Amino acid sequence: MLEITDGRVLAVLTPVMVDKLDLSKGHELSELVFRQKLNEAGVTLHGADYLFYFSEAEKNVLLQESLEGTLRQLTEQDDVVFSEFESSASEQDLDDAYVELDHWAVFGSFDQNRLVCAASMYPWEEDVQIADLGVLTLTLFRGKGHARKVVRSICKYAFEQGYEPQYRCQLDNEASTVLAKAAGLTLFGKWDVISPDCTVGESE
Repeated sequence: MLEITDGRVLAVLTPVMVDKLDLSKGHELSELVFRQKLNEAGVTLHGADYLFYFSEAEKNVLLQESLEGTLRQLTEQDDVVFSEFESSASEQDLDDAYVELDHWAVFGSFDQNRLVCAASMYPWEEDVQIADLGVLTLTLFRGKGHARKVVRSICKYAFEQGYEPQYRCQLDNEASTVLAKAAGLTLFGKWDVISPDCTVGESE
């Protein structure tokens, strides 16, 4: 389900799920009725995320920027500094951010040769030119502008490679929402999917 900031709510369903919800072709529903049908069928949603993208104007500004000295793209050669970075972060932060050195693109910001903030991206699907972004800053180095610079740098790289950067965060993650806006991204809407724990329709 996608709730766009202009008020529209869109849903994409598999044929199996259409049958489960007893929907007919071209059937328009209110969001409330649709959610009731999901609930009645035992379909649980994962929980909405905010979706952010760059506007065309902000994209053009971004593409004119140059990287700063304390920030660079990371490679597999950075495995030692990245391991040190990971060991300094909490398990919860690592899980929430999902920043990995083996992702499609990884950028990091340094403080006195120590990696203190990293962002990584991976293409959403093989045939979709969208790259999903995760970012993590070590607690002691938050509020110093590291994340903003890293996010802008990795997003610029994605654009240059022909990908659309996508920034997602949970609705209650205020710090991440503030970061998205500070990095120049615009809220597109709220996005929700069927929970991975939901078994409805799996055996069809």
